[in-house]
Amino acid sequence: MTPEKDQRSEIRGQRTEDRDPRSAIENPNSEFRIPKSLISVVIPVYNEGQNLEEFIRRCLDACATLGNAYEIILVDDGSTDRSREIITHAAGGSPDRVIGIFLNRNYGQHAAVMAGFGESRGDIIVTLDADLQNPPEEIPRLIRKAEEGFDVVGSVRVPRHDSLFRRVASTMVNKAVQKSTGVQMHDYGCMLRAYRRHIVAAMLECNERSTFIPILANTFARNTTEIDVRHEERSSGDSRYGLWKLINLQFDLLTSMTTFPVRLLSVLGGIISVLGIGFGIFLFVMRLIYGPEWAAEGVFTLFAILFIFIGAQFLGLGLLGEYIGRIYHDVRARPRFFVERIVGRSDQEESS
Repeated sequence: MTPEKDQRSEIRGQRTEDRDPRSAIENPNSEFRIPKSLISVVIPVYNEGQNLEEFIRRCLDACATLGNAYEIILVDDGSTDRSREIITHAAGGSPDRVIGIFLNRNYGQHAAVMAGFGESRGDIIVTLDADLQNPPEEIPRLIRKAEEGFDVVGSVRVPRHDSLFRRVASTMVNKAVQKSTGVQMHDYGCMLRAYRRHIVAAMLECNERSTFIPILANTFARNTTEIDVRHEERSSGDSRYGLWKLINLQFDLLTSMTTFPVRLLSVLGGIISVLGIGFGIFLFVMRLIYGPEWAAEGVFTLFAILFIFIGAQFLGLGLLGEYIGRIYHDVRARPRFFVERIVGRSDQEESS
């Protein structure tokens, strides 16, 4: 082999090593070093103008301590306050470190995060909310944990500064998710999480419109863990999750992760049918023993039981409607969101 070929082979080997750092881990005698990971921080933003400037400053300070190249991707989910202006100004002041993605309207938190995933380039991707309840200073801890080899690093808010209703609802959801997925994470409602690139790539391949990211990620992850993180009271503004939105979220969670409710309907239907038949036999026997006068006395009881059965039927129809509605949306295969423009990328023209 000629010296020129030897040199080209060495260069190709070095490029391959840079492209796949795992080969250096598998080969401890390798003379090549593992390159530092690029970190992406994806943040959905909706009407957070009161917190956003401080949030961006604290994110930049936290990421500067990592020793890695990083990018902070702020996804504006159709804000109507100053959020868009603040993001544009931050992206102009720190191009390629702060990237702004502007959706043309409000699509919801998880759709905004998926838009950020599509633009991210990092080997490790961190997500968090912009309301400062999850301190950006916790980002380095998640990165260090992910670098230990975990596919997904979740977080548990300690102590949690939320209303009693939200804490109770969160506990119920976490128990249901643990039972359905078999992954024993304890705080699926916390958006402060870290994901490996291959997990994010797998999520981007999924086309369903209703997506709850922490649960979806765990369906692809092999090694998961979680750490305790600080949770602070909201410094300004109001929570975006009112009672009705929380109820809708619970339905989204339940129907996006499992078909158990539909199966449960079949079981409940069978039980109710058996009870109805048994009750009918009981009424017939009691009528034979005590005569028709006794049966007439129980007419209101019959009505009450009838209403219970009707209510159960409507509940079942509602759950079936949820699934049919999701099938309808997925079959149409419309995009989850529409990106109006992107700012902050020096190697990419803004789209209109």
